[in-house]
Amino acid sequence: MAKRDYYTVLGVNRDATEEDIKKSYRKLAMKFHPDRNPDDKGSEEKFKEAKEAYEILSDAKKRAAYDQFGHAGVDPSAGFGAGAGARGFGGGPEGFGGFADAFGDIFGEIFGAQRGGRGGSGVYRGADLRYNLELSLEDAARGTEAKIRVPTMEGCETCKGTGAKPGTSAKTCASCNGRGEVRVSQGFFSIQQACPTCHGTGKVIPEPCTACHGAGRIKKHKTLSVKIPAGVDQDDRIRLTGEGEAGMNGGPAGDLYVVVSLRPHAVFQREGADLHCEMPIGFCTAALGGEIEIPTLDGHAKIKIPPETQTGQVFRLRSKGIRPVRGSVTGDLYCHVAVETPVKLTSRQRELLREFEAINEKDPGAHNPRAKSWMDKVKDFFGP
Repeated sequence: MAKRDYYTVLGVNRDATEEDIKKSYRKLAMKFHPDRNPDDKGSEEKFKEAKEAYEILSDAKKRAAYDQFGHAGVDPSAGFGAGAGARGFGGGPEGFGGFADAFGDIFGEIFGAQRGGRGGSGVYRGADLRYNLELSLEDAARGTEAKIRVPTMEGCETCKGTGAKPGTSAKTCASCNGRGEVRVSQGFFSIQQACPTCHGTGKVIPEPCTACHGAGRIKKHKTLSVKIPAGVDQDDRIRLTGEGEAGMNGGPAGDLYVVVSLRPHAVFQREGADLHCEMPIGFCTAALGGEIEIPTLDGHAKIKIPPETQTGQVFRLRSKGIRPVRGSVTGDLYCHVAVETPVKLTSRQRELLREFEAINEKDPGAHNPRAKSWMDKVKDFFGP
């Protein structure tokens, strides 16, 4: 396949400046870098194509040869132009230096290097904070307002966040001349890294503030009022913009994330918008039927128990659950029946139950169909 024109690859005109070429290459490299597009062969090929084009057009001699002879002018096998000899395409320090400079610039951006910004600004956004807030089921369902006390880093009031002693100011770093970064060369490679003297800020503080020791921030505790919307659930997050740690050198503050945790409830278990509870009923109520009263988050409700109700049967009360914070439909309340066996029986109760059991035994299949069915299956399993 014929190679595409290098100017077309980088998307620049033939009279583009060195800075325009570098800027265009950095944009393409950021977009198609393999680490940003894993397992994408198309992006990998585009990255290699842009890299090859930049290696040629960023070198004045190679660019002149390319402008005059095209791809043949930079092809080592062609035997003429800038493509011949050790200084051909990718062949030596002069052919590699420009690419290394550009790649050093984008390397930090691709991998998120923590530098003080371009031009040595040293501006950092404050860190985000997390606060775990434990709520009762009732407060989560109805909404509430909670007071929380949060440890955080705030801007120093003494030095107004500059880190310098009042009456003094920071000075330009002599090691990097205020750029915040220095160039380190090793063989053919040349990369930029944060200045070790000023740590990427571009400035040094001769007389640090005594309150914050030059950090520009101090540790404090602050009390905040948090409005909890009705319907929040386990692990829901409430974001308080700008209530995280203070930024450095004038950078914006981070955010505070309040993460909801629900305390176990004595009666209800929550599943999304629905509530579940166990409903113990007496032996006689289960057999004869009746009406019982159960609690809800809004008060009380009555349920009619039909005769011959069994353990595990579920009764559904519509719209007695929770209305979620992101939804318009209120959940339901599910009551799970648990038939309770009587305990601490009197002699009269035992007598009556024995009489009751004697009647049952005359026709067990009619009165205890589940038990009879189970016993039949057991007999079939073990055989005659």
